[in-house]
Amino acid sequence: MTEPSDTTSILLIDDHPLLRTGVKQLIELDEGLKVVGEASNGHDGVMLATELDPDLILLDLNMPEISGLDTLEMLRDAGVTSRILMFTVSDYEEDVVTALKKGADGYLIKDIEPEELLQKLNQAAAGKMVISERLTAILAQALQSGRNSAAADLASLTARERQIIKLIAGGLSNKLIARKLNIAEGTVKVHIKHLLKKLNLRSRVEVAVWVTQQKL
Repeated sequence: MTEPSDTTSILLIDDHPLLRTGVKQLIELDEGLKVVGEASNGHDGVMLATELDPDLILLDLNMPEISGLDTLEMLRDAGVTSRILMFTVSDYEEDVVTALKKGADGYLIKDIEPEELLQKLNQAAAGKMVISERLTAILAQALQSGRNSAAADLASLTARERQIIKLIAGGLSNKLIARKLNIAEGTVKVHIKHLLKKLNLRSRVEVAVWVTQQKL
């Protein structure tokens, strides 16, 4: 049976089966969210992400063999444009900053209340960046440092890519961008892959910061 188009598909990548089961059961309480796949390690996670193309990926930071940060980098290098949320026990500043620089779209601490986790997942699905409350100061510092925008060439973007980059910065999800521009969601994803590569950016968070810096 085909899932409704408004359902947000989620991939869980975490080496703890009990935690995956608990999170999956929690997500099942929200009719707008659907777990479409689970992986216990980075290699399987990247394989499933490229195969399933989920809307969201909930990624553990501390995993054996391949860390969450290395998995994150592998996902972005593979061209995965899903919104990726780090899900971890670590509130270490360097972990937060590194995750954002490597292309994470959010960073959540595992002691989050169940209701708040569902709220954050829905916010992320709507195109918003999500982060645990106590990490906001670290986030502000990380984004202020930014990426060197000299490497980004606005002239390299097509007219459609310029439209899409502004909508990304406005917090719109791929589904909403597709509706607004009256194009297929798959086409939006292709455009996003191209513009990220052209601008040497790795996530929608960096796109939003870059747009602000360029005063578009």
